[in-house]
Amino acid sequence: MRVAVIGAGVIGLSTAQSIYEQYHSIVSPLTIEVYADRFTPLTTSDGAAGFWQPYLYDKGNIQETKWNKETFDYLLSCLSSPESIKMGVFLQSGYNLCTEPVPDPSFKDIVLGFRQLTERELQMFPGYNYGWFNTALMVEGKTYLPWLMDWLQKRGVKFYHRKIDSFKELAETGADVIINCTGIRSGELQSDPELKPGRGQIVKVDAPWLKHWILTHNFTTGVYNSPYIIPGSRLVTVGGVFQLGNWSEQSNSTDHKKIWENACQLEPSLKHARIVEDWAGLRPVRSKVRLERETIPSGATAIEVIHNYGHGGFGLTIHRGCAQEAARLFGQIVEQKGKGPKARL
Repeated sequence: MRVAVIGAGVIGLSTAQSIYEQYHSIVSPLTIEVYADRFTPLTTSDGAAGFWQPYLYDKGNIQETKWNKETFDYLLSCLSSPESIKMGVFLQSGYNLCTEPVPDPSFKDIVLGFRQLTERELQMFPGYNYGWFNTALMVEGKTYLPWLMDWLQKRGVKFYHRKIDSFKELAETGADVIINCTGIRSGELQSDPELKPGRGQIVKVDAPWLKHWILTHNFTTGVYNSPYIIPGSRLVTVGGVFQLGNWSEQSNSTDHKKIWENACQLEPSLKHARIVEDWAGLRPVRSKVRLERETIPSGATAIEVIHNYGHGGFGLTIHRGCAQEAARLFGQIVEQKGKGPKARL
């Protein structure tokens, strides 16, 4: 059985991994191929800070909260292995700051040691009068993606550096199932009026004295449109902006100036940090993740497609839960095609 995954960001690679893990001993032969026009370090996943945290509120979308939790629990379980550092996974604590009292976030029972901030802590952050402290995980794309590719290559998964223009193109060359993990580019393969770019721009700096992440929340300007500071294993990521409908992947000086001034107000010591790089990328924004099967008629035959895209600014936060669900949908196709033993599924 031939599976073609389109997209080599964290969603595509982790979906290929979950399908291999669950089915390589059941479906024989199982050939998995990954097609992409961008590989690490040039994907959206590479630019992200890699901090595990979804949006504050799931707005009743409990399915996504479940996938977020599955991802957190999976990454947490990886910490017991020395491999975790090769994966770019480690614990990190910090502050979520608000300008007004608000309900607890949907992820409060997923993270570790969640609690409200004390008066003394809030005094460190003028202009903010409410918030939470907790420990969460970092999963840095620049390390995690090469690790995933290596994991897949060792197990015979093949990678092809080319742009796919249609599902038909892959079906005609013999793919039995196509997994669409193309993020913001998904609209080029199939029209989706719900999918929009949420442009982000960040500044990466050398500031090794910063040990805690600080995320601010401004309910007037909206998600990601207020300052955040996220220390990584080597560099600190400073943001941010969220520009819905903006397709530009170029960094611009106006955004840089605004991000930098606001971040320095939040953490004055940043004024002494060495700026290493600016980066801009497009979050694939949708009202909810599109994770579903679709059978597309094509002449006398039909193309089996599993869509897994629209993860907004939380692809690394939700990737494993979505990969496992995509693998479950793949199992349904296997069963229908009669390619695997029924009892094992």
